Amino acid sequence: MFNFIQQNKREIIVVVKLFIISFFIQSCKAQKKETVVLEKPEVSIEDIQQVSVSSKLKENFNSTSLNALDFRVPAKKVMPGVVHIISTYKGKSISVDRLEIPDFFKDFFGDDFEHFFDNPNQNPNQNPRSRMGSGSGIIITDDGYVLTNNHVIKNADEIEIVLNDNQSFKGKVVGTDSATDLALLKFEAENLKFILLGDSDSLEVGEWVLAVGNPFNLSTTVTAGIVSAKARNINIIRDHASIESFIQTDAAVNPGNSGGALVNLKGELIGINTAIASPTGAYAGYSFAIPVNIAKKVIDDLLNYGEVQRAYLGVYMRNLNSDLMEELDLKSTQGVYVDSIVEHSAAEEFGVRKKDVIIKVDKEKIESSPRLQEVIGRYHPGDTVTIGLIRKGEERTIEVILKGSSFEGVVSKEKREKVLNSLGITVENLSEKERVKVKIEGGVKVTNIFPGLVKKYTEIKKGFVISKLNNEVIKSVNHFVDILENTKGGVLLEGFYLEDFNEVHYYAFGLE
Repeated sequence: MFNFIQQNKREIIVVVKLFIISFFIQSCKAQKKETVVLEKPEVSIEDIQQVSVSSKLKENFNSTSLNALDFRVPAKKVMPGVVHIISTYKGKSISVDRLEIPDFFKDFFGDDFEHFFDNPNQNPNQNPRSRMGSGSGIIITDDGYVLTNNHVIKNADEIEIVLNDNQSFKGKVVGTDSATDLALLKFEAENLKFILLGDSDSLEVGEWVLAVGNPFNLSTTVTAGIVSAKARNINIIRDHASIESFIQTDAAVNPGNSGGALVNLKGELIGINTAIASPTGAYAGYSFAIPVNIAKKVIDDLLNYGEVQRAYLGVYMRNLNSDLMEELDLKSTQGVYVDSIVEHSAAEEFGVRKKDVIIKVDKEKIESSPRLQEVIGRYHPGDTVTIGLIRKGEERTIEVILKGSSFEGVVSKEKREKVLNSLGITVENLSEKERVKVKIEGGVKVTNIFPGLVKKYTEIKKGFVISKLNNEVIKSVNHFVDILENTKGGVLLEGFYLEDFNEVHYYAFGLE
């Protein structure tokens, strides 16, 4: 008995941990509404998977090393864990600037893309014809959580998830992250076969991998290739805070594979297929996948907070070259050169300087700018990291407490919902395009209004941009919630509508 416990110690600890978390959450739900809502304990997707593996599904996840040229076992293992995603779009709900849509998004929709957004022959008095896009997704829990690309489901009115055995379910969006082009979906099912998350950091160039997805609306398809490169930045994610550190492979990937799985020969997920390098829109030799270690952070944040809480160092950087190597008297071009420092950032506050060369973050070696983005992007605001760098030819280390993009801390999903529900609104950060248009650095936009203080005491309408709260400039949703959480008495909102942003409106009411 003792030997059994020792051999299964990690699995027992994980089960007990998840039982305690589940008991705590259920206890919180049982409290009366006026009870203070405690912050939800962090839940890890890896812990969730291990609990299922530790119980009835363990036989499906044998990680025995396999012959490098025998793909049958990993293919059989992962195919049930890859789904076909069908996104339905109803014309009136689409509002996209065609000039800003990257080519890989156009490839996703195929030759009918232009008519998808603008049908010149359509009678304006008729309801616009529904369109559908096709992609792939990865089941990551036995109760129906699915990981996919954000561009696969972005702006969709309906999402259908089709399993490998052709069962069909209605999917809902749990959360999205445009900076990494990832989205988390959920459908209602039990005892599903899912794909275990691997470790993309341990992946090596030349290693065999399999790409699994639904290209060209075909049923689940498996292709094989090798890892051609790591930490590739190809500038396809159109987000001001984008993180690109792709795994490059020569496994055949085509439109429809987006959101599908890239797995190693143990059948572990090591990447999410996202883009192809192609002059035609079809496979032409190379494809790119988001490393699973980036996805783990996104999944955990969406489960715990409802949005991604990403840390930033606050440096403008570039890769080293021979000229910089000679100028700085370096021994190699491995590392990232700091061009300048962002004002009020963590880097400025804790002593990173212009012309420093960053070579390490904690124990992770930094060879390039995409790699630094990837590693820092795994942390939360408030986390402490040790930065290894070279300054004037000497190696040194600096401890840095990271900040968020707007230099705010983490706000839990429960806290945000509690505060916003009392107001009766939902809000979102302004997009980069909207901030540039109105020339402000922050601000939050009201996306929905329901019974609450705002509807009861003001005339605020959907689309109103809140720029100040009690005369304090609003930087982000987290900042807005944090101020409200610590406000007693009266609230003064200042803001405008994007259609006429020069006209400022003021609304005041008391907190109940």
